[in-house]
Amino acid sequence: MDIDINKLPSPCYVVDERLLVKNLEILHSVQQRTGCSILLALKGFSMFSVFPLVGKYLKGITASSLFEARLGYEEMGREVHIFSPAYLEDEFDDIMKYCDHIVFNSFSQWEKFKKRIKNNNKGIECGIRINPEYSEIETPIYNPCYTASRLGVTLSNFKPDQLDGIDGLHFHTMCEQNSDTLERTVKVVDQKFGSVIKNMKWLNMGGGHHITRPDYNIETLVRSILFFKEKYGVDIYLEPGEAVALNTGYLVATVLDIVENGMKIAILDTSAACHMPDVIEMPYRPNVINAGKPDEYSYTYRLGGVTCLAGDIIGDYSFKTPLKPGDKLVFCDMAHYTMVKNNTFNGINLPSIALYNESEGIKLIRKFDYEDFKARLS
Repeated sequence: MDIDINKLPSPCYVVDERLLVKNLEILHSVQQRTGCSILLALKGFSMFSVFPLVGKYLKGITASSLFEARLGYEEMGREVHIFSPAYLEDEFDDIMKYCDHIVFNSFSQWEKFKKRIKNNNKGIECGIRINPEYSEIETPIYNPCYTASRLGVTLSNFKPDQLDGIDGLHFHTMCEQNSDTLERTVKVVDQKFGSVIKNMKWLNMGGGHHITRPDYNIETLVRSILFFKEKYGVDIYLEPGEAVALNTGYLVATVLDIVENGMKIAILDTSAACHMPDVIEMPYRPNVINAGKPDEYSYTYRLGGVTCLAGDIIGDYSFKTPLKPGDKLVFCDMAHYTMVKNNTFNGINLPSIALYNESEGIKLIRKFDYEDFKARLS
């Protein structure tokens, strides 16, 4: 990392535009090779200050709510797709206003809203989410095909006689996985739903594709996309969120204090619970620049957050020199599922947001304050 972190407030998310462009170029190359359309899933990355840049490479965005749809519509201005487990009646007119594709989670939802869509002159295309009952995700909270999942229509519940007005099918069964998983999933989807896909205009293969990870096998992805395109003549959509922002951002934090209780514990001005919730939810241990695993280097510390939550622990790390108050630490891969999931538990302020590129250097996009905390409450 060649960004001068001393010029940043703390804590602060900083996205490196150079790395973002690198990811976007990889994704765009997949579009060029296959003719597929790739959308940014806002649930993973919603930094709208870079939407104009993203829109130069990708076809648009996919949303999980009215607010995400509106954000994509207003800030990128390209295709807007949406999926929700269920839609609110009083929001649906606005959803139709902003969206080009609407995917329904059930035939009952489709039956409920299809007249409103047909009476709309926008030409909205509609789809049904299917659940192929096959997934290789090991963490149940992220597995859309887990036992008794509420997401998608299984084959036994599928209603071929209610497809009038349905243009496509959607499946999303992956999370941070390589294309070998997709290839195996494609076989299951084809075996179960091929007779339906052949009558569709498009197939959306969802997200969870780690396309920009260094070890990702793009050739297998290309083969999987072309399998459906060539067999059924359908258009293919992919909607990664994490792959767009993977390894493009950092979280800069500062050591506030060092305490001791069986080991040395560094209290930071950031928080796993507030600023990087997946550290606790997933869980996982983020990399820290110039730090190693416990006891790999001479000085080992537990890094703890600034909230009162006892479990607000980021992880154990070792350093070549002792930590002291005022030291800056840089957490890696902090663009996706951080800004979109952070919160103000305990009244802890949100990290600032910055962007870096070579022509402008560091550009501070947003700082937060008390009014942002108060505005969420009543």
